[in-house]
Parts: sequence; structure tokens; C-alpha cells
Amino acid sequence: MADIDIKDIIKEENLIYTKPKVITDTVMHYCPGCSHGVAHKLVAEVIDDMDIQDKTIGISPVGCSVLAYNYLDIDWQQAAHGRAPALATAAKRLMPNHYVFTYQGDGDLASIGAAEILHACNRGENITVIFINNAIYGMTGGQMAPTTLVGMKTATSPYGRSTELNGYPLKITELIAQLPGVAYVTRQSVHTPAAVRKTKKAIRKGFENQDKKIGTSFIEIVSTCSSGWKLSPVKSNEWMEEHMFKFYPLGDLKDSEKESEESYKKYIE
Repeated sequence: MADIDIKDIIKEENLIYTKPKVITDTVMHYCPGCSHGVAHKLVAEVIDDMDIQDKTIGISPVGCSVLAYNYLDIDWQQAAHGRAPALATAAKRLMPNHYVFTYQGDGDLASIGAAEILHACNRGENITVIFINNAIYGMTGGQMAPTTLVGMKTATSPYGRSTELNGYPLKITELIAQLPGVAYVTRQSVHTPAAVRKTKKAIRKGFENQDKKIGTSFIEIVSTCSSGWKLSPVKSNEWMEEHMFKFYPLGDLKDSEKESEESYKKYIE
């Protein structure tokens, strides 16, 4: 039997998995267990699969993913805090044949950027929004966010979020689903292989909807923040499943392509 060299095995036709071409060789700065890395990979895979690298424009936020432009080899614009939807609106209107998406955390999108995202979605801007919800401000030290759960401890709610003092968690995705300009709204996660596959499918649908010119696509990814939550990556996933999914249940909230004209009237009457 002839000796087989490793080079005879490692061939392109034998590869089961390889890094997406859009992902750069830059080492990511995210904490162990952070959901951002998986979310970045899924965006890159969708861009690769659709062969749209030279026609994609990402709008990066202020927050943990502010350096997203270092990791995905596409055209990027950096927005001021919370203003990514406004910048995406301009990019898409100036270059309507490009695929434009924002990538935003819950502090960026649901707090300082709440007005921007609501009005962009209400106008039905033909963009895709990827919303990372880990219920905390990660980059700035673990402060309470609009999405922080009741009773959840943070740097600015050390005894737990109180409805009397802090109000209720903001279900921004449910609000957005009511807007007539929004075509597709879904909430997914990346904590298991099955969840990763569903999220990739959702992201691809969000990008493909831009070809159909049917309005805004909004994809929320319920995520972990091991550092902010003061938990290990494994415990963070367990905590998310036990607590986050109860308040932020996974699944599609709106898909205008699947709704009848009569059912869609509820969004505009």
C-alpha cells in the first residue's frame, strides 16, 4: 500500500468546512463565549454564499462590535452612536443596487438610537438590520440597558433592575414588528448548532429581501455577555435559555410575504 501524504488529503474537494472568504485574518477581540464572533461568521457566510462581497456595505455601531470593520472584508461606514440606520438610509438611497446592513447592539439600537431605528423602519428603508441583544452594555462596563431584564444585576443596577426605579425592559423588536414599513422581523440565537442554522437562514432572507424591495428586514439575535453577566460561557448560555428566552421568545414575529392582504391591514389601520 502506497504511503499517503497529508497533502493528498487536504485538497479543496475534500474540505468539509473552511473559513468564509469575507472573514479577515485579524484576531477578534471579543471575550470567550461572546455571541458576536458567531454572528460575524454568519454574516460573512451569507455574503460569500450570495457572492455579493463587492456590493455589500456594512454600517458599524458604537459598542463592542465597533471594530466589526476589522473582521469582515467589505465596505464599511462607521456611524455615530445610535445613528447607523440614518447612515444606512443614505448609503442605500445613493447606491440602491448595493446590499446595506446595520450591525447594532441593544444599547446602540434600543437606547440612544431608538428614534433612528423606529423612523427608518417606519419609512420602510430597504435595508437589513442585525440587532444583537445581550441585555447589557458590554463595552462600557456592564451597565443596565433598555433590554435588561427585571431583577437582573448590572453595574448600574447592583440590586437588580427595579420596575419602580428603572421601568420595564423594552421589547423593541415587538414595537418594530407593528410598523407598516417593515417586511420581515425575526428573533433568533446562536447558542446551538440548530440555532446557528436558523439564524443564518434568517440573515440570508434579510439580505435577499433587499432584491425584492419590500421594506426593512430586522433580525434580532438574543446573545450572551459572559463578562457583563459575570458568568462562564457555558453558564451564560444556560442563563440565557432559562431567563432571556422567556422574555424574548425565539421565532418570526412578522413576514409580510406569508401574510394575506387582510392580515397586513392590522399594521396600518
